[in-house]
Formats: sequence, C-alpha cells, structure tokens
Amino acid sequence: MQDTHIIELYADSLWLEKGLSANTISAYRQDLQAFSDWLASRGQSLLSISKADVLSYLGAQRAEKLSARSAARMLSCLRGFYRLQCREQRIAADPTLDIDSPKLGRPLPKSLSEQDVEALLAVPNTDDPLELRDKAMLELLYASGLRITELVGLKFAQLSLSQGLVRVVGKGNKERLVPIGEEASLWIQRFMSAGRPSLLAAGTAPDVVFPSRRGQMMTRQTFWHRVKYHALNAGLSSQISPHTLRHAFATHLINHGADLRVVQLLLGHSDLSTTQIYTHVARERMKSLHSMHHPRG
Repeated sequence: MQDTHIIELYADSLWLEKGLSANTISAYRQDLQAFSDWLASRGQSLLSISKADVLSYLGAQRAEKLSARSAARMLSCLRGFYRLQCREQRIAADPTLDIDSPKLGRPLPKSLSEQDVEALLAVPNTDDPLELRDKAMLELLYASGLRITELVGLKFAQLSLSQGLVRVVGKGNKERLVPIGEEASLWIQRFMSAGRPSLLAAGTAPDVVFPSRRGQMMTRQTFWHRVKYHALNAGLSSQISPHTLRHAFATHLINHGADLRVVQLLLGHSDLSTTQIYTHVARERMKSLHSMHHPRG
C-alpha cells in the first residue's frame, strides 16, 4: 500500500473518529508526508520501519533545529498513526512504543518592567468616563493580579474599599482575599463617583463594578482589546494582554522579596509549582541586569 494512500486513510479516520478540524488534520497530513519523504530517500516506506528509524528521523529533525515542542508534536502524530496501523493489522508491531517524548521546558510568561507598567497606567485619559474605567481596572489588575474573568465579573459585594480588599472566587470555586492597595482604591472610588454614572445612563444598572459603555457586564474580549489599545498608545508591544499584567504583578512582588507561598495565595494557584515559574522570570531579569550593568557582564 502506497504511503500517500495510507496517509489519506489515516486523515479520514481522524475526521470520522475524533472529529478533528480541517486545519489539525492538514497539520497531521503534512507531518506524515514529511516523514514519508524522508523514508523514501532511504528506500523505505511508512509500513516497513522500526523503532530505530523513528529515532533516526527525530534525531535528524533536531539536528535541523526542530524545537522540542515540534518534535513532541511529530512523535504524537506518529504514535496515533502507527496505533491505527496495528489496529488494522497492517503492521505487526508499533515502532513508536517505548520512545520517550522530548522534555518540554515551561515557557517563561511574558511580563513587563516596572517602567513599562507605569507607562501603561499613565495612558488613559481620566477625563473620559470610559478611559477612567480602564484606568481603575488597570490599577486594580496590577495591584491584585486578578484573572481577567475575575476582574470583568467583579461585583460590589466582593469589594471592600474601606478595608482595601477584594474577595475573589477563582478556579475550582476557591475563594481568596486579595489586598488592592491605596492607589487602586483611589481610582476605583474616583470612577464610581465621576465615571460609572455616565456609563449606566444607557442601560440598567448592573451589579458589576466595571460596566461596559452599554451599561452591562463587560466581556473578556472587550477588556482584552482595551488593554491592547492603551498598550499601543504607551508605545508598548501589541502582544500585551490582561494576563501580562497578572504576570507583572507576580514577578514584581518576587523581585521585591515577596514569599513564594504568599504570591501563590494571591494568585489563587492550587499548586506551588505553578507559581514557581515566576522565580525563573525574576532570575532571568537579574541575569539581564547583570550582563547589562556589570563591567565584566
């Protein structure tokens, strides 16, 4: 059976059995065709290989600077393909068995310097009710590290400006108390008195603290676009998102000596290992500063 035909049979099975999208199936097809072409150059075909051939191919790909993540995706594709060939009894043994996936290092989250955050927070025109709302939201986001869903859905019952606390129900329905600081409290108060009434004129007063321009609960996508808009006006990367400020909140706390477990509680992470990524961010920042400023860096 020719490789092209066997690849198409596998693509059909991905659509029929797993309901994968056309783009995903196309990616699998391309990966298998690349492997088939490599085998053909060695006088082999997809149904006549061994574990050693799979390892040789992965090694050749890594030598050509294929990332560990791409190699893992390729191996996953081959595993699914050969599992089906075994099931259909086209081959006697799966050549991908007992091949370990490449270890994937966790990517460091994109963050902002303290100067970048200050530039972003200074951009909104606080004479405009909509931008005053954005200013209050950005200040609260940086002061508390809330998730975007927690921020746009924040209700008055969760907020205590007198105590400087916000009560959040995060992932897994877990509740946590997070301090919000004087600056964020000041801007929230200003928004409530000078900005929020203008936004509510167009609709029914919702229970959420930060309504949309239509006087309703804001969507995650709306605030995501608002952050990008202000980031561009501040001369920052268009890749900035609300989550970037959450990362900045955690990274800057650790840079200033905060205990990792405290940061874990503030972020609402159930596992400390999730929070530990920020120690790596801080370490990379220290390396960068050392190489930039030390005479022998």
